Amino acid sequence: MEEKTFTEETQQQTYKTICAKLGIIMCAYFICRYIAALAIHYIAEKGGSALGAVPLYAISSLIQVALVYVIPIWITAVLLKNISYHAKTPGWLQSLYKKPKRLAKKLGNFPAMYGLAQSVNFLTILAFYLISVISRTVGEGIELERFFSPAVSETPHDLTSTLILVFIMVIIAPLLEEFWVRGLLYDALKTYGNGTAIIISSVMFGLMHGSINMLFYTTALGFALGYIRYATDSLFVVTILHLIINAVAGVMLFLLSLADIAGGDNQVINTLVNIYMLVILVMVIIGLAAMIKKIPVIKKYRIANDWPEISAKKKMALFITSAPVIIMLLLAIETHANYQLLGKALEGLFAMAPFTL
Repeated sequence: MEEKTFTEETQQQTYKTICAKLGIIMCAYFICRYIAALAIHYIAEKGGSALGAVPLYAISSLIQVALVYVIPIWITAVLLKNISYHAKTPGWLQSLYKKPKRLAKKLGNFPAMYGLAQSVNFLTILAFYLISVISRTVGEGIELERFFSPAVSETPHDLTSTLILVFIMVIIAPLLEEFWVRGLLYDALKTYGNGTAIIISSVMFGLMHGSINMLFYTTALGFALGYIRYATDSLFVVTILHLIINAVAGVMLFLLSLADIAGGDNQVINTLVNIYMLVILVMVIIGLAAMIKKIPVIKKYRIANDWPEISAKKKMALFITSAPVIIMLLLAIETHANYQLLGKALEGLFAMAPFTL
């Protein structure tokens, strides 16, 4: 009995260690994201007019990719030692991206996945609308709308910069995010249970997008991608599905950019935008129907727990109560609030201080 208890305590300690490392990785990610925002702002302020719009956007994009993707992925690889461990196995990368049998059927999960993500997106938009109504009803002093309204990133106003953004969105982001989240992070977590790996990696995927209106949508999308990653045991399928999801948004962004450049007066472009919006609406309806149809299948295909020594609730509790994870959540809240909460706290602190700067 004592030997069993010792084993469980050892396993629990290893799980606590991995949770702490995940928290440190995400803390580093949010710090890198903040540094990227400061660097881009500094470059725009000091040399934006001299560089020109397109070079400035290209440099900003490179900074974003380096600080938001490359450095956090490197930190993840160092802390979790995934790459150094698996690199000793010949053909590891090829097996990670192996093409599964009946690929077309696996990619056929797209409608259901899209329907799930967009239904969550719709509920999020509805929730923010109600929050905005409450904030106006209660009064401006609470500023609910300011802190919790969806953050909209500034989109480029020229065709070249738009193409850069679409390329990063459709190609770079799916490749790097899937290698990072469903590759390194999922691989480190699946030892402690596939369900735990799917849930925690999907939450981290949602938090990574740094926007409150994207949080629930991307978490739901991450859960679907994690489930498919588990079912297919391949990064190839989820990377392609992620690429398709982003391509749908990328095409819309490109069309809206064309409409903006044309000044909204081009009838052909406006017609294309309207047709494409109708296509997306049809895709959402089909996707919702596909999602509902797949529910019985998902119930039958339950996720196996390869690490049942500690209950799922206990594992989630250990993750949430880890000190680095708590700090990660605080940084996530600050990022999702557009870096306004810390500023407000500092203003209040200096207002109470018995001195002035």
